[in-house]
Amino acid sequence: MQTEIGLIGLWSQGDWITRAVALLLLGMSLASWIVILVKALDIVRYKALARKTEDFWHSPDFASGLNELGTAPGNPFVALALAGQDASQHHRQAVAQLHDTLDISDWIGRCLRNSIDDSTARFQSGLAVLASVGSTAPFVGLFGTVWGIYHALMGIGAAGTATIDKVAGPIGEALIMTALGLAVAIPAVLGYNALVRGNKFILTRLNRFSHDLHAYFVTGARVGATSPADGKVVAIKKA
Repeated sequence: MQTEIGLIGLWSQGDWITRAVALLLLGMSLASWIVILVKALDIVRYKALARKTEDFWHSPDFASGLNELGTAPGNPFVALALAGQDASQHHRQAVAQLHDTLDISDWIGRCLRNSIDDSTARFQSGLAVLASVGSTAPFVGLFGTVWGIYHALMGIGAAGTATIDKVAGPIGEALIMTALGLAVAIPAVLGYNALVRGNKFILTRLNRFSHDLHAYFVTGARVGATSPADGKVVAIKKA
């Protein structure tokens, strides 16, 4: 209950700058939590999609494999497979273009890398918000504290009394701004680190899938993951 009274007193006794800082911290907190929740749900969905890549290689043909990967919009694994298919068909059918100087392995590898780069940019969208909030929120709260103390001291000076009961209340309420800044920054930093780790896992699976697709479109078969030493391949019919 003391905290509630302190916050109410901070809002009611503070000037427009103090209130603006409090609203800014509130907005930063809402933005960071929205990004954390949305990106966390995306990572959970991408991890579920990553588990379907093995079903792709056990499909009778390429079209069936795409269905196994799922039809959800924004599926990075489907986008990667389609990019490899388009690159393979384009290289074999196109003539008299600049990419003819590249062999099919380099051309497909470059197109697959471009698809991964696009997915990486999509994964990292919103993380800049968390990084900005985590690095600036403590200073915004500190500014609110400094301004609140200045405002409180000016009010005490105007009243002409400087007893402890007159000083402790306004100064204590001003210090709440520092705590609010930390309360906004800490979840943003922790959320940023957790999302980065989740993105690294998805990118690892994408790179592994890209390696298998590259082998498939160049040689017609995927290099076997269970027995790499004996050179076994897992064949799949092309679309």
